[in-house]
Amino acid sequence: MNSSNPEIGQQCLTGEIRTNYHDIGQGEPVLLLHGSGPGVSAWANWRLTFEALKGSFRLIAPDLVGFGFTEFPTDQVFNRQTWLDQIVALLDQLNIEKVNLVGNSFGGSMALALAIHHPDRVKRVILMGSVGVPFKITRGLDAVWGYTPSLDGMKSIMNIFAYDNSLVADSIVRSRYEASLRESTRNAYESMFPAPRQRWVDAMSHSYAEIKGIRHEVLLIHGRDDKVIPLETSLTLNKLIEKSQLHIFGCCGHWTQIEHKDAFSRLLEDFFKDNLS
Repeated sequence: MNSSNPEIGQQCLTGEIRTNYHDIGQGEPVLLLHGSGPGVSAWANWRLTFEALKGSFRLIAPDLVGFGFTEFPTDQVFNRQTWLDQIVALLDQLNIEKVNLVGNSFGGSMALALAIHHPDRVKRVILMGSVGVPFKITRGLDAVWGYTPSLDGMKSIMNIFAYDNSLVADSIVRSRYEASLRESTRNAYESMFPAPRQRWVDAMSHSYAEIKGIRHEVLLIHGRDDKVIPLETSLTLNKLIEKSQLHIFGCCGHWTQIEHKDAFSRLLEDFFKDNLS
């Protein structure tokens, strides 16, 4: 790892994409897929989870193409198939046949995609504030995907994510703002979700038939007060997925892994360790 920037981990080629990823800890492999907020990276999304669970699992967290420090061609297309191909290629490069999955928000849609299209590569799935079924775009998500770089704009986005705005420290705002200024990812972000943005909610959704076909055990986690992805998405997924359970955190927005980091880590550890018994 680059000691001067913890967001830079290891790199490997996944097709024409040079994927930046973190491979931390030992044990049963768990693949962590980040969300789509401005300035996000795998490290920014999962740093607290790394610290809590590196003694229990092998935690693998890539920067999906267009985010973080993953490198990509100038003519790169950003869509669900591109991200799915990248994920499968990373598992192949790491010689991982089957993996437990955690998908946050946008990453939840990608976790569902892997479970639907490559079910033999998946053990159990955790979806956290997940995209993946149709819903009317929220004002919060529209603001997140419509972000243009400014300190005030980033602070506003961070306040939308968090139920408790005291968690939105100036240092976090500045770090994410500076990350959002990186030329390659800034250009990618602006090209991913142009208005009208309802179509990108629809593009990241899976059919009800596909979701009903999931036979894996799935744990859904959602903040009751989430202003970005409505709780109804997890309620719908819970109805559609036969072997699913739902945990709802009160006094929690879209940052479950931060706002309730200890309880979230326990849920993850218990759910995946039960798979080993």
